[in-house]
Amino acid sequence: MPLSVRTTVFWLALGLASAAPAGAQSADPQADVQRIITSAAFKRASAAFDRDYNRIVDECVTLSEIPAPAFKEGPRAQVFARLLREAGLQTVDIDAEGNVYALRKGSGGKDSKLVAVSAHLDTSFAPDIDTTVKRVGNRLAGPGVGEDAMGLATMLAFARALDTGDIKTRDDILFVATVGKEGLGDLRGARFLFTKSPFKDKIKQFIALQGAEISAITNAGLGSKRYRVTFNGPGGPGFNAFGLVNPLFALAEAANQLSKVEVPSSPRTTYNIGMVGGGTSITTIPQSGWMEIDMRSESIARLKRVEERMLSVVAQAADTENGIRSTKEGKITVDAKLLGDRPAGQTDTEKDIVQYADAALTAAGYKTSYRWGSTDANVPMSLGIPSIALGVMGPGKIGRTHNLDEWIDVDRPALLKAMTANLSVLLATAGVP
Repeated sequence: MPLSVRTTVFWLALGLASAAPAGAQSADPQADVQRIITSAAFKRASAAFDRDYNRIVDECVTLSEIPAPAFKEGPRAQVFARLLREAGLQTVDIDAEGNVYALRKGSGGKDSKLVAVSAHLDTSFAPDIDTTVKRVGNRLAGPGVGEDAMGLATMLAFARALDTGDIKTRDDILFVATVGKEGLGDLRGARFLFTKSPFKDKIKQFIALQGAEISAITNAGLGSKRYRVTFNGPGGPGFNAFGLVNPLFALAEAANQLSKVEVPSSPRTTYNIGMVGGGTSITTIPQSGWMEIDMRSESIARLKRVEERMLSVVAQAADTENGIRSTKEGKITVDAKLLGDRPAGQTDTEKDIVQYADAALTAAGYKTSYRWGSTDANVPMSLGIPSIALGVMGPGKIGRTHNLDEWIDVDRPALLKAMTANLSVLLATAGVP
C-alpha cells in the first residue's frame, strides 16, 4: 500500500478510536490480573514469546546495531516501522518529529480509550561509536542494547503475541517508538506526541518500556534543567599576554564553587558537570571555555533553587576573574544557555495503572518497589495523565546502561518471564473483556 494511502487509513482508524469516552476500570486489580493470566488466550500469547525467543534476540541486536543518537534516529525508525508491519500491525506511520506509531484497535467501540505503550529509538551515544553487539553465551554487550533496543524488541514481541493469542483488548493500543528521549533530545518525541500529534488529547494511559530491571515501577518523573555555560574573553598569546583574564580560570572557579553547593537528600536533588571544553592550543589564552551542567530534583521548587544558585555562581566566577587579572583587552563574560527542561510529575500509587502493574508483577513473583526516573513518562505525568515506566529485564539481567560496555543477559526463562509479566500489565490496563 502506498504511504499516502497508509497514512489516510491510519488517521481514519485513529478518528474512530478517539471519539470514544474513557471507560471505567475494575476496582479489583488483583482479580483482573488473575483472570487475564489464567486465561487460555493469555497462555497462547505468552507461549509466543518462547516460540519467538531467537527472533526477539535477533531483533534486539539488529536495532541496537543501527546508530541512533538523538536527532539522528531516522534509519532506526525506518527499520522499526518495517518490523512493526512484519509483526502484523498495518496502521503504521512516522510523524513529523520522527516518532513511529502503530495502532491496534480494541473491541470497546464507543467505550474504548487509547492506551499507549512506548520505547525510545534514540541512544545516549555519539554517531561514530562502534555499535556492534558482542554475544558471549546469554550476555549481549553493546551501547544501547538494553536501553532501549530490548524495549523496542519487546513491543514487537507484544504485537505478535496478541495476534497469536487472538486477544481483543477493550481499549485501542497505540505502539509508539519515540525520538529524543536521551540527553539533549529533551523528550522531544514524547512532547510532540502529547502536544502536537493527532493523539495529543486522546491518550488516557501511558506505559514506557525502559532498559531497566522490571521490579521497580517508575511512577514519578524527575524534573531536570540542563545548561551549557560558556565563559568568553579576549584571549591572547600565553606568554606575551600573560596576566589577561582567562575564561578557563573563570570556568574552574565556577566549577569549584558549584561543587560546594549543598542540596537536600529529600526531596532528592542533584547536579553534575558532565562535559567541559574550550581553547585552541596549550600555549594560547583561550577566548572561550564551556561546561555542560545537569540538575535534577524530585521537587520543582528545589530544582529552581539549585538552578538559581548555579546561575549566581557562574556570574560570580566571571566577576572574580575580572577582579583578579587584567581586563585591558576586554572582560570575561558568561552566557548560560538552557539546553533541556524536563517536566516533573507523579502518578499516584492508587491509580489503576500503578495498581495493575503492582498486581501483575507481584503475581509473576517479583518484589515490587516504586521509584523516580527521567523517562518519556515524565511528559504525560506532568499533564496529569496516569503513566508509568517499566523495566524490560529481570533482576540482575542488565548493567552498565548508558555506557559503551552496556550489557543484558538474555537468559531465556528470565527474559520470557519479564515479557509475560509486562504483557499482563498492558492487558490489564487496556482491559480484556
